[in-house]
Amino acid sequence: MTSMLAARVPARRIYGIHPGLILAALDTVGLFIASYLTIVELPGGVPLCGPIKGCEEVAKSEYARIGGIPVAAFGVVLSLALLSLALAWWKTDIYGLLLGHYALSLVGVLFDGYFLYLQVFVIKAVCIWCLSYEISLLLRFLIAFAVWYRQPKPGSDPGPEPEPA
Repeated sequence: MTSMLAARVPARRIYGIHPGLILAALDTVGLFIASYLTIVELPGGVPLCGPIKGCEEVAKSEYARIGGIPVAAFGVVLSLALLSLALAWWKTDIYGLLLGHYALSLVGVLFDGYFLYLQVFVIKAVCIWCLSYEISLLLRFLIAFAVWYRQPKPGSDPGPEPEPA
């Protein structure tokens, strides 16, 4: 099992771009969103939502912090970890790094699904920043899943590179 995770498997490119770079770009978007929310919420502030309402209710709710730490701070840590995995996979093509990104983004999506449930059904307000982060995380998970699904597995014959659609 260890050798499978450490195996180097060339990534199938998407329109000539290594999928690790696509994941890294989405990880960076998520990192910026989570960083903004963390910077605003750490001192007790609320994010600006413009004409869309809901951010204040969500930020002031009892669910906005875990152990006194804004939920967004966990998003910063998650996005940094995912960004590190994506960039390392891009540079090395080590199969285990792709699996790590896929698994960690799945954990994030499950947590964000719960947090979205809380916003809609318990808090009865939706923060557009939180929703944007959740969408970016769902995209990261779906792309990592699609890449994993179509990626040759270690020890298998990769076959010819598919033509771009």
